[in-house]
Amino acid sequence: MTVAPDRRVIFSADDFGMSVEVNEAIEEAHRNGLLSTASLMVAAPAFEDALRRAQRMPNLKLGLHLVVIEGDSQLHLPIITDQKGWFGSNQLALGFQYFFSPATRSALKKEIHAQFQQFARTGLELNHANAHKHMHLHPTIGRIMLHVGKAYGLKAVRTPMEPAAPLGEKPSLGDRALEQWTRILRRQIHQAGMKTNDSCFGLRWSGHMTPERIHHLIPQLPPGVSEIYFHPAKGQNSQMATLMPGYQPEQELATLTSPVTKDLLAANAIQTTTWDAL
Repeated sequence: MTVAPDRRVIFSADDFGMSVEVNEAIEEAHRNGLLSTASLMVAAPAFEDALRRAQRMPNLKLGLHLVVIEGDSQLHLPIITDQKGWFGSNQLALGFQYFFSPATRSALKKEIHAQFQQFARTGLELNHANAHKHMHLHPTIGRIMLHVGKAYGLKAVRTPMEPAAPLGEKPSLGDRALEQWTRILRRQIHQAGMKTNDSCFGLRWSGHMTPERIHHLIPQLPPGVSEIYFHPAKGQNSQMATLMPGYQPEQELATLTSPVTKDLLAANAIQTTTWDAL
C-alpha cells in the first residue's frame, strides 16, 4: 500500500492595510473562505482600518509585511525615502544601495526596527514576517529583518521558492537564480532558529491567482508545507491601478471563497495550516 505524502498549505494574503478595498477582501476571504493568514503593512494608508478589522477577527493570523521598496515608510528617513517618505521602485538600484552604503544600512535598520515596533504597538500576536516584493531575499535585509524580528518574538518567515513543475512549466534561468537566493535566505532563517515553508506559490501568477489556475495547482502541490499567497481586493483605487496594472484582485478573492477550492483540498487529502502549527 502506498502512503500519500504529507501535504499542507497556508492560504495567505499580502498588503493588508494598503487600501480599504484590500482590507474588505481580506476580511471576506477569512470569514467566508480559506484565508487563515495575512501580512500587515504598518505604515500604509489603510493601516488603522486594517487594525480595526483584525481586532474583530481573532482567528486571523497576522504577520508583518515589511516595506523597504515601493511603499510608505514608518520613519521617513531621507537617505532611504523621498520627501513624502516613500521608498523607491527600482529594485536593482535599491539592492546595491542597501548592500554597499553603511549609512543606508544604518537607516534601514532603524526603519525595520520601527516597523516591528509599530506592529508590536497593536497588541496583536506576531505570527510571521515577510517583505514587500520579497525584498528579504536581499541578504542584508534578510539578516536585519531576522535579527530585529527575533527581539519581537518572530518565529516564522516566508521563503519565496516557487517550483516550476506544479505549475506545468519547466525551470528557467530565473528559477535557478531564485533558488540560489532562497538557499541563502533559508540558511539565515534556520540559523535564527525560525520556521519556514518548503514551497511558495504566487510569484509567476502574482495578481492572477484565479480559480482556474489554483484549482489546477492544488492536486499538483508538492510534499511538505506550501504557502499560497494572494493579493485580493474588492477593486483597485488609483494608486493600486498604477502600481499593479492588470491585476485581477476580485478573481483572487473569488478563488479564496470558492467552495471548489475547499473541495479540491479534501479530495487530495491536503490539510490547511498556519505558521504557528508548523
